[in-house]
Amino acid sequence: MRLRVEFTTEPFDLDKAPAHAVVAREVIEGADLDAFDVGPFGNTAEGGADSVLTAVDALLRKTLEAGATRISLQVNVIGEGDR
Repeated sequence: MRLRVEFTTEPFDLDKAPAHAVVAREVIEGADLDAFDVGPFGNTAEGGADSVLTAVDALLRKTLEAGATRISLQVNVIGEGDR
């Protein structure tokens, strides 16, 4: 099964990336995912279910530890042609 996760971490800071946003980027870039797009207002990543769920677990734990006060995420099951 393939999954796509979309997420944001808060609070926002438009002047510089907060620590939790930097940690989120590091977690996603270091995960065993097929694709990811990290941006200032939203992030997406996709891959096999185990890889995405492992990345989401690390993302939640590490961004909360780094000061995130809210994490919004959505996980979708996708087919091979849904990229």
